[in-house]
Amino acid sequence: MFLAEVIGHIVATKKDDSMQGKKLLLLRPQLVDENNPTQFRNGANTIVAVDNVGAGEGELVMFCQGSSARQAEGLKPLPVDAAVIAIVDTVNVLGKKIYNCH
Repeated sequence: MFLAEVIGHIVATKKDDSMQGKKLLLLRPQLVDENNPTQFRNGANTIVAVDNVGAGEGELVMFCQGSSARQAEGLKPLPVDAAVIAIVDTVNVLGKKIYNCH
């Protein structure tokens, strides 16, 4: 599992029939900064993921990739490589809270 910020969403009106009704989000992975572990730094890539939990832009989420993504509820038969599986409330690193959704 990985952490990412939802930075947008994708609308695709023409897609594989099995993907109808699935919300697609654009994610920017978040890494704990090695130089300052009390903050995140952006990962270098962006990821398109199926939203399985109702996440929105600006939220910090957990996602999984590959065959693990297809283990999420209702995704097993779909051509999915990444799935949002949780909306994060807080993150603590080395005893310090580095993220709080409130």
